[in-house]
Amino acid sequence: MDLSSIQKEVDEWVGKHGGYWPPLSMFARLVEETGELGRELNHVFGVKKRKQEEKIKEISDEIGDVFLTLVLLSNSLNLDLEKIFDKTMEKVKVRDNDRTNFVQ
Repeated sequence: MDLSSIQKEVDEWVGKHGGYWPPLSMFARLVEETGELGRELNHVFGVKKRKQEEKIKEISDEIGDVFLTLVLLSNSLNLDLEKIFDKTMEKVKVRDNDRTNFVQ
């Protein structure tokens, strides 16, 4: 599924469920979801141990939540994610053309 189709599907779903939140509220939600992803990454790859009562979450589920929230925010601002991605990749290709290590 391409990004335009994803944005359209999300927009149709939101239309049936009360509409978009204000952008600042969605940004706060994006930060919240990103924090949940970071917490799970820290549990799996970092030094922070999971509390016994904490549920185990899948990293892929947390990435999905971040992605969906980013689509919601983009839709609410009438932004085309495919255009944004293409523009960003062109910038990165020029800026980081000589870079060989993307893990640090």
